[in-house]
Amino acid sequence: MTEELNVGKLVNTHGIRGEIKILSSTDFPEVRFAPGKKLLVVPADGSPKFEVTVETAREHKGMYIAKLEGYTNINQVEKYKGSMLKVPSDDLVELPENEYYFHQIVGCEVYTDVDDSQPLGQITEILQPGANDVWVVKPAKGPEILIPVIKDVVLDVDIQEKKIRVHLMEGLLP
Repeated sequence: MTEELNVGKLVNTHGIRGEIKILSSTDFPEVRFAPGKKLLVVPADGSPKFEVTVETAREHKGMYIAKLEGYTNINQVEKYKGSMLKVPSDDLVELPENEYYFHQIVGCEVYTDVDDSQPLGQITEILQPGANDVWVVKPAKGPEILIPVIKDVVLDVDIQEKKIRVHLMEGLLP
């Protein structure tokens, strides 16, 4: 069975004609929510997942407003608020070298260039505050460590081994 990847969350309805607001969690919303694209809706209430086709979509205030084929009024879509939107993992957009999907990075063990034997912690989340991403690293004990994803800090990423080597610049440790 093919793994499914989150591309967004259906957070609300928009208007009365069956449009939905999507909080995107993909780097390629213009590809994922393009007309004709298929999405898997995984309802928050645990009911069976089902496939939908995007009819139209547009960006609006940091979200995507989409109309799905066959859904023409608010009553048809309102019950799916909170549902996750997914795509099969074999539908991934190919990335340039040294770029990775969130799901590939989250869960990786982080090691420093000083001590390659003891992990600093595991990446639990990726923040996107602005100019560059920030990895949230949870150590075995103590507070979370925020690692900026910049060339001077991230030295090596091995997705197969789920291992990342970083250089801790002064001030990065709490």
